Amino acid sequence: MTSIETPRLILRPCREEDRDLFFELSSDPDVLEFFPFRRSRDDADAIFTMIRDITPDPGFDLLVMTLKQNGEAIGLCGLSKPQLEPYLPAETVEIGWRIAARHWSKGYATEAGIALLHDAFDVLKLDEMVGIAVESNLAALAVMRNIGMKPDPACDFNHPQIPDTQPHLKRHVVYRLSAAEWRALQTHPALR
Repeated sequence: MTSIETPRLILRPCREEDRDLFFELSSDPDVLEFFPFRRSRDDADAIFTMIRDITPDPGFDLLVMTLKQNGEAIGLCGLSKPQLEPYLPAETVEIGWRIAARHWSKGYATEAGIALLHDAFDVLKLDEMVGIAVESNLAALAVMRNIGMKPDPACDFNHPQIPDTQPHLKRHVVYRLSAAEWRALQTHPALR
C-alpha cells in the first residue's frame, strides 16, 4: 500500500516504530470509552505484531495517520472486513479510525475518512462502505455523517462480541454510503 495524502495528514502503512502508538490507542480509557476492554502491553504488542506481519488484501492495510507538519503519528485508520454475519453480509467493508485523545476535535478523523472513501471508491472500485459504532458514540456518528454516510436503522444490531455485562456497549448502529452516492457527493467542496 502506498501512502495517501490529505491537506494535513499522511496515511501510511503501519511500521515497527508505531508499536507505542498502538499500545496507547489500545489502553487509553478515553479512547476506549466505547470498547469493552483495554489491552495490556503484552496483548497490544502481540496484536500489533500479528497485524504488522500479515499481508492484507490490497487496500486493507492498517494505516497510521501522521501529521504532515511534523511527522507525528496521531492515530490509526483503514478499511476492514468486519465478519459479522448474519448481521452484515460477508462482503461488507467497514471504514474505521482511532485517534489519540490529545488530537481529538481537530477534524482529523473526517479528513482521513474522506481520503479512505476516495481510495475505496475511486481506486479499489468498491460498491459500498459501512460504518459501525456503539449507538451512544456521538463523535463517531458525527464523523460518519460528515463524510457523507447515512444511517441504516434496519441493520442496527446487538454486537455478539460485546459481553452481556456491558449492555451499554451492545447496541451498534450501521451507517452506509454507496459508490453512486459518493460520486453524487463529489460536487460538495468539502468532500473533494
